[in-house]
Amino acid sequence: MPSSRLPSEPIRTVAVFCASADGTNSLYRSAAEALGRELAARRIGLIYGGARVGLMRAVAEAALEAGGHVVGVIPEVLVDLEVAHDGLSELHVTSTMHTRKALMGERSDAFIILPGGFGTLEEMFEVLAWQTLKLHDKPIVLLNAAGFYDTLLRFLDECVERGVLKEKNRRILLVASTVNDVFELLHSESKATAATSGASQG
Repeated sequence: MPSSRLPSEPIRTVAVFCASADGTNSLYRSAAEALGRELAARRIGLIYGGARVGLMRAVAEAALEAGGHVVGVIPEVLVDLEVAHDGLSELHVTSTMHTRKALMGERSDAFIILPGGFGTLEEMFEVLAWQTLKLHDKPIVLLNAAGFYDTLLRFLDECVERGVLKEKNRRILLVASTVNDVFELLHSESKATAATSGASQG
């Protein structure tokens, strides 16, 4: 379970959730690679699921090639299927999927979501739920590459309209269309959190 980050602390490590497949649109992979390069350029460490396939591989190798620090966290069951990336800065093997997610959450200062399937969605909704329960206050940014998540975002808006999701909780999920937007949102969110904390202490 992730711990809170002090608002005055910079974002040093970001967890990225994404697919173990490339998808049908080359823009998904382009977004993953651009994100990896930008994380390295900003000297922000990447922590991800540790695989050497799909968008996971794309974001990790782009960061590595740009001189970034990349940490993989993978459960034993996936290592046994020979999908673990053996060229990372660090690779941590966990006993279960649950301990994998807990470690990723603990070591990250923010979360970024790229296109993905069940696993990516489960990881995203878990950190969103954690924040609604005030278990952490780390920014969560959805990189909506090529409109991949448009339908999901409309569904979340409908959840608000139908009264099963609070509007304030819906706003927890920040949405970016480009990699530049991702970092603008992270910067704005950090400033807003710091300002709120300062006001509450004053």
